[in-house]
Amino acid sequence: MPTAAPPPNEFLRSLLQIPSVSARDVDTEGRTLVSYDVTGSAQLYEVGADGTWRRLTDLDGVAAGRYLPGTRAVVVQHDAGGNERGQLSLVDLDSPDLDSPDVAGAGDAGEPLPPLVPFVHDPAFVHRLAGVEPGRVFYLTNRRNGVDFDLVSREVGSGKETVLYDGGGYVAEVEASPDGRWVALTRPNAPANSLQLLLVSTEDGQVEPLTPWDDDAYVRTPSWLPDSSALLVSGNPGREMTAVLRYDLAARTWSEVVADSGHDLVGWVSPDGAHVLVATNDDGAVSLALHSLPDGEPVRDLDLPAGGCAALHRHPDPVWSQAGDAVAVTYSSPVEPPYALRLDVTTGTSTPIRPANRPDLPGGLVAPESHRVAAPDGEQIPTFVYRPADGGDGSAVLVVHGGPEGQSVRQWQPMVAGLVAQGHTVLVPNVRGSTGYGKRWYALDDVRRRLDSVADLAALHEWLPTIGVDPDRVALYGGSYGGYMVLAGLAFQPARWAAGVDIVGIASLVTFLENTSDYRRAHREREYGSLANDRDFLHEASPLTQVDAMRAPLFVIHGANDPRVPLSEAEQIVAALRARNVPCELRVYADEGHGLAKRANQLDAYPAACAFLAEQLAKRSGGPGDSGEGVA
Repeated sequence: MPTAAPPPNEFLRSLLQIPSVSARDVDTEGRTLVSYDVTGSAQLYEVGADGTWRRLTDLDGVAAGRYLPGTRAVVVQHDAGGNERGQLSLVDLDSPDLDSPDVAGAGDAGEPLPPLVPFVHDPAFVHRLAGVEPGRVFYLTNRRNGVDFDLVSREVGSGKETVLYDGGGYVAEVEASPDGRWVALTRPNAPANSLQLLLVSTEDGQVEPLTPWDDDAYVRTPSWLPDSSALLVSGNPGREMTAVLRYDLAARTWSEVVADSGHDLVGWVSPDGAHVLVATNDDGAVSLALHSLPDGEPVRDLDLPAGGCAALHRHPDPVWSQAGDAVAVTYSSPVEPPYALRLDVTTGTSTPIRPANRPDLPGGLVAPESHRVAAPDGEQIPTFVYRPADGGDGSAVLVVHGGPEGQSVRQWQPMVAGLVAQGHTVLVPNVRGSTGYGKRWYALDDVRRRLDSVADLAALHEWLPTIGVDPDRVALYGGSYGGYMVLAGLAFQPARWAAGVDIVGIASLVTFLENTSDYRRAHREREYGSLANDRDFLHEASPLTQVDAMRAPLFVIHGANDPRVPLSEAEQIVAALRARNVPCELRVYADEGHGLAKRANQLDAYPAACAFLAEQLAKRSGGPGDSGEGVA
């Protein structure tokens, strides 16, 4: 039951302290493996069929994992301080040390935990859990040269390792065929925001491309039928929206299984091959439905609250039970924090998985309105608008997502809710380059069209008076690529914006590409342009290049261990602004990486950022810039 809304800053603090539950796996006995962050960072818990909770990990940072089929063990992936150099360990759930369930799921200090046994461990390199089978684990690692990711199979008993793929570059997803003869994997294509599907023989290592290297298609979620005769994927080759497609190995042919000309779909095949679970992305609301195989006919919609997002984006992918009778998913909405659900395939009903002692939600949470905002070139920018119940104080904050190949969806966003509670109208746009609205839209910001997406910010600013917002009292807020957009808005459109909050953002596209982790550089050059061929444009499109024009106060948040956007990006923009007497605050967190994963740091940074915006937007009595300055 919602309670009365506390004062704005306490409102945000109360939201940040509500724990989240994410589904990670399900076993054959009705147990569910979840991530749960009640202790301040996401740790692994097992939730029994009777609702009892057992805590499994106590790690420095976020823990993810999968059950090891045929055993009572979990493979755990974890890093240190957000550095994203994942290590793999095993937890034996039959360990005598794990003899006391934590029924409330509160993670009390002193509860017995099973030992965490290193399985694949080399802190200098990245190891990503890619799949589990009885007796073996698949993982991806860059330990060969620090750049290229190899696919490795490791036997659990003997520790014997076999390199299955070493074709170079980044590897996104992996799925081994049930008969053990093949591995399907996806890797970045030549065009930006595209993935190629490869078929790798486990017998001789031969690699067969199933989609062309130069295609602009995005292909993901490879899933095998149980007889290994065919592969189902979610992809958009030769089409605008992503559909569920089938590749037949014997015939070497593609066919359509489930498609919707107006929406992106993503599908996951059940282990028994009887069904495919299909997620439909409808303007940021993601619903789930069950379809039969092989015909793709709809069976039933699954029981989920309306107006939210099940799976995808910041939530883990759904996970099927081995019997194919249940699937575990993660759900949230603008008015509901993330929690796990176990969905019964036969009935379509859902069972929530969340602790009984979760704090009550405060009153005052609002759902967004959906708008399309016209840009000068005729494009329509999908935009969510969150309005305070009392209409607000006439100010606004634009919250820009990261990626850039990302999408703002109808998920739990405490910071957005906190800004609304503070009296600001909050706009959450999907500027050009965003996913979820078709292939054409997400390609409109590639390489030398980068500043076209920045121009969308100006179009949104022009539209604000139509919804009652004072255009002189508007700020920008964003993380990662959204942080770049904040800095770019302040640099290229200085007369429009009163303040900015930049979280792990890019100040210079040149130094970002020079200093990002070696294994990420080629992948990011596909989107932004290459240092070899596009350096002049990268320099031109960098906020740091236009720092002399920046004059709005700035609040910067960064993790010291960020492997994607190095801390040096924050340090150089802050130093440049301070040298020009522009008000600027920098908060660096020594135990964080690309964003803030720990509640203590969130509670330190986000309310302070909210207070900064309240101060800056309250005192704007005139325009953000000198009256004589033109608008970019």
